Amino acid sequence: MEQRYVRDVMTPGVAAVRPDASLVEAAQLMRAEDIGGVVVTGGGQVLGVLTDRDITLRAVADGVDPLTVSAQSVCTPNPVVVAPDDAVSEAVGLMRAHAVRRLPVVEDGRPVGMVSIGDLAVERGGGAGR
Repeated sequence: MEQRYVRDVMTPGVAAVRPDASLVEAAQLMRAEDIGGVVVTGGGQVLGVLTDRDITLRAVADGVDPLTVSAQSVCTPNPVVVAPDDAVSEAVGLMRAHAVRRLPVVEDGRPVGMVSIGDLAVERGGGAGR
């Protein structure tokens, strides 16, 4: 079986918010893009990952005002990342080891895409279209 790389299965492009973006702003972007998470970036660097689950469990459940709480204060900081040239098997191993469902794809320190557990499930299934 031929070696597959993250670049072959990732979703190119990154939905990102500034560290000071409100949770409402982040949630609206997630809804508009029909995604479950965004990357928090500052100066072109990945600072964290903010998921719909983070917003629910780390903010809404505590009764905080989502208009005044920043994405950076609720996101998972310093997330595990992969490179486009990393093997798919490495991404799978990182997701398992860190119990995460998505990884930012970073090249030269800048986010270039996202790979999710769903992307990897399609890849592992070896869909006929690939």
